[in-house]
Parts: sequence; structure tokens; C-alpha cells
Amino acid sequence: MSDSRKTLRALADARRATLLPGAFNAMSARLIEDLGFEAVYLSGAGVTNMSLGLPDHGFMGLAEVVEHTQRVRDAVRIPLIVDADTGFGNAVNVYHAVRQLERAGADAVQLEDQTSPKRCGHFSGKDVVDTAEMLGKIRAAVDARADSGLLVMARTDAAAVHGFEAAVERAQRFAEAGADILFVEALTDVAQLRELPRRLDRPLLMNLVLGGKTPVLPLAELAELRYGFVLYANAALQSAVAGMTRALTQLRERGELAEDPALVAPFLERQRLVNKPAWDALEQRYAG
Repeated sequence: MSDSRKTLRALADARRATLLPGAFNAMSARLIEDLGFEAVYLSGAGVTNMSLGLPDHGFMGLAEVVEHTQRVRDAVRIPLIVDADTGFGNAVNVYHAVRQLERAGADAVQLEDQTSPKRCGHFSGKDVVDTAEMLGKIRAAVDARADSGLLVMARTDAAAVHGFEAAVERAQRFAEAGADILFVEALTDVAQLRELPRRLDRPLLMNLVLGGKTPVLPLAELAELRYGFVLYANAALQSAVAGMTRALTQLRERGELAEDPALVAPFLERQRLVNKPAWDALEQRYAG
């Protein structure tokens, strides 16, 4: 088992509400690691929004997710959780996807029970597959991994379709099928957030979407409730869009843009984040 997978397993088992920021490319993942976060989540919505300029409606294919996983894995050493949406097909497709993502460097693969094409968990109009179909996908994911240290995260969107009790029942079945981490998406009531860890015995992930449907509880309370992870899947994306908007608006209105650290990252800081000094040293090593 790789060190990053051991670390991720330990974080899950600690159940101390580890903050999990979402990345949308290698640079955002590098920044997350640089700021001292303990793990990173490759967001399907984030990659779709930032790479394709499209909404989170299942437009990403397996090959694209594998490519982004490889890029992020090359950029960071911290544990990497990869959003694999619905697994890109049936259980056999899930088997293939897990094998590909494991080789690409994922430490955990997340699968969800929506029908295809999936939607962002905080959009309306979702639907979920039969429980039996999702259980088959989870079993396929568990069987596919070459390293038992690779974690399988199972997400259910059933709360929005069939209610809280149905979502809890599904999550329990997912654990029985072998899921290591459970993710009940888009809860809408504080009481549900507080009740969920009492009902499920596997490490849990809580997704807090800025502007989404789930109420935001303080991190200390989520740690006291013993959630494993607290996901801010697209906080980096939304802040990046806000920052780009501010800088580009100033450029449009003034016709110029100063290197103001409050507005743009300094040139040298950008070079540090992409490890330019190390590449310069390597170039010198092989020169002449």
C-alpha cells in the first residue's frame, strides 16, 4: 500500500472532520498542498466547469478523468480522492474505471448512484438507479482494485428523491457491499446532519457546497459528530472565478493591471508554485 493510501485510511478512521478542498487542475491541487491541507479531492464538477466550460451534467468521460488524475498525482504527494461520477456505465465499466484510476494515482475512487447523465448533487431533477444496480457497481469497484489500500467511496443522492430514511438505508447497503467511505449527498436539515453519524458505522464525508442545499455546520461540531471528511468541492473554483473577474474587470476598465498581491499572485510566487527553481537546477545539472 502506498504511503498516501495509508495516510488517507488513517484520516478516514480518525473521524475528525478533515477538511478536503476540491481541485480542478494540477495547479489548484498544488496550491491546496502548499497551504497545508492533508488531502485533495479532484472534483468532477470542477474539471467540467473549468476545462470544458460546461455544467456538471456528466459531460466528462473516463479518459479525461484519468488524464486529470495523472496530472494532479504528478503535482502533489498528499492523498488524492477522485470523483468518478456514476462509473461511466454499468458495473463492468466501473471495474475498468477503477483499474484505470488506480494506475493513474488515485488513493480513493468515488462512485454515485445517480442515473446517467448525472447532475450536480445540488441541482434539481436528479434520479437514482435501483439499489441492486449500485451494489453491483460497488462490488465491481472493490474487486477491481489491485491494492486493497485503494478506498472506495460510495455516494447516494437518494435523499433528494426518496427522503432521508431511504438514503440512510442505501448507505448501509453500500457499506455491506464493501464501500470504505459513505457520502450521503444534499441533506437539507441540520437534524439530518447530526443524525447521520449515529446511523452509519463507516467513515462519512459531508459535502458543504457554497450556495447549495446543505446547511453549513461549524467544523468543530462536525468533528464532534465524528465525520471523517468535510468536503468543499468547489471553493477553490468559485474563488478563482471571483478573482479572475476582479482582475479582468480592472484591466478592462483601466486598460492596465498592476501586480497588486491583493488582486493577482506575484510573478515570483507563481514560479515557486510550479517549482521553477527545481527545473532550473535540473537544467544546469545536465548542461554542457
